[in-house]
Amino acid sequence: MTTSTNATDNSRDIERIATRLRMHVIDMVAPSGQGYVQQGLGAADIFASLYFAVARHDPSDPTWVDRDRIFLTTAHNTAIFYATLAERGFFDIDRLKTYVTDGSTLEINSSERMGPFIEATCGSLGQGLSVAVGCALAAKRQKRSSRFYVIIGDGEMQEGQVWEAAMLAGACGLDNLCLIVDYDFLQSEGPMDKVMSLEPLVTKMESFGFDVQDIDGNNIGALLAAFDRAQNTEGKPSCIKANTLVGKGVSSLEGLMFHQLRFPAEVAQSARAELQGKLT
Repeated sequence: MTTSTNATDNSRDIERIATRLRMHVIDMVAPSGQGYVQQGLGAADIFASLYFAVARHDPSDPTWVDRDRIFLTTAHNTAIFYATLAERGFFDIDRLKTYVTDGSTLEINSSERMGPFIEATCGSLGQGLSVAVGCALAAKRQKRSSRFYVIIGDGEMQEGQVWEAAMLAGACGLDNLCLIVDYDFLQSEGPMDKVMSLEPLVTKMESFGFDVQDIDGNNIGALLAAFDRAQNTEGKPSCIKANTLVGKGVSSLEGLMFHQLRFPAEVAQSARAELQGKLT
């Protein structure tokens, strides 16, 4: 029987992994000169914690029936997603060099065409939670131990379908489901509070029957503690409001609110050098 092959539970190790993921994001986006740099840098700690310390999966057996499922419902945020999958061993790291090039399967929106380690095609925003809720409900009925993690964007939560899915998750008491909101206050039209605020998000999710935690999404210790609580919550789905800083880890980019960042070569070079310095 295949068992979990989590890489580490050491916070310092995960911090270093998150730094490597940020370096991959820089390297992947630099050739085109623009892309989802800010979101990827901000969410790196979430992805590192989830893939390397929390979720049960086996890169050598991606179809393991009792694996935990991770859904990236903001499917355009692929630089950090692909970087994580490669670093975790689902495919060769050299393949990252083909990111968004003609003919590459590493498309700007992730899809199941890449392989079974992509749990669902979520190119249309708002659909990922619905898919995950259906899967989590099926696992409950089959008495399987799998858990279901959904990474969603704060702007994406303005989609009505998200709230229909949340209502069902709460009504069914899906305690095998964990929604992680990458709360970076940024969407394509501008800052969240200027477009359409989600607040009070914690109160709203609690009213839908979720156990909710409001944490620093760039703090590895806080993330691991939040995931531990989610794993031990019974009778309710979990929601982790993970507040992240766009551009995290690169001093010149932190807090710059660009949905698609223009990324000159000299900025990429400087950013990579700064991140490399944190690994030495």
